[in-house]
Amino acid sequence: MTLRSSLLRPVFMLALVALVAGSGCARVKGMFKDEDKNEGLPVSQLYDKAHGYMEGGRWSSASETWGRLIAQYPYGPYTEQALMEQAYAEYKAGKHDDAVSTIDRFIRTYPTHKNIAYLYYLRGLSNMSRNTVFLSKAFKLDMSNRDLQSPQQAYNDFNTVATRYPNSRYAADARQRMVFLRNEFARFELNTGLYYLRRGAWVAAADRATYLLETYPQSEYQNDAVAMLGESYTRMGNTALAADARRVLQQNDPQHPWLNGRWPRGHGFFSRLNPFAGDTK
Repeated sequence: MTLRSSLLRPVFMLALVALVAGSGCARVKGMFKDEDKNEGLPVSQLYDKAHGYMEGGRWSSASETWGRLIAQYPYGPYTEQALMEQAYAEYKAGKHDDAVSTIDRFIRTYPTHKNIAYLYYLRGLSNMSRNTVFLSKAFKLDMSNRDLQSPQQAYNDFNTVATRYPNSRYAADARQRMVFLRNEFARFELNTGLYYLRRGAWVAAADRATYLLETYPQSEYQNDAVAMLGESYTRMGNTALAADARRVLQQNDPQHPWLNGRWPRGHGFFSRLNPFAGDTK
């Protein structure tokens, strides 16, 4: 290495450090600029600005602007409407946890508000969307990562709308969503039972089928649960209970595939009973 290059190298390194630091400062400065762009604006201007974002479908910008309005004017005449608008913007932006938090704040603050039914309904929608894996087309049979808390809370929210506010404009749709969620809970139980059947846990599968029938009677999957009972009892050698299950299924669903014969162990029964089991999409 020459003397000239050895002298230039530290200078180059210092320039590089300065460049990186400068760009970092610029990014930080820009970030704070974005955060503070609404600070100090009059409440009416913030309100109009947030509404403009809503009309343009810019949900994240709208929720941030509503948040700024609420932070700067927490007790003003715009606050109630701003909280409702913020919750909806957060829901549309996919910020479902934030939407639920905003709605909870509204319900605590304005428990008798004229639009309280809408807030419970919106909380139900947000809770439904918090666990998209649960509501996906196909359930996987790995039960270790399944979380039913949010869908169950959604069901409770819709039940609140349907029972406390039966004459509201949201009650009919809330009831339909309750039926949908109830069927999804039943399908979850069915898939759990199939999980046990695939592993030869006949007693556990029978217990799960019984739980489905007792907890979610008249669900879309009740006949599948009876078939799972019949298959479990057959595998356990309990011919009397297996015959009972077959008789019930013949009365209620004579075309059910379980009644048509025996399938190879490992795929036939499971795929015919539950068409979602092999779907990997």
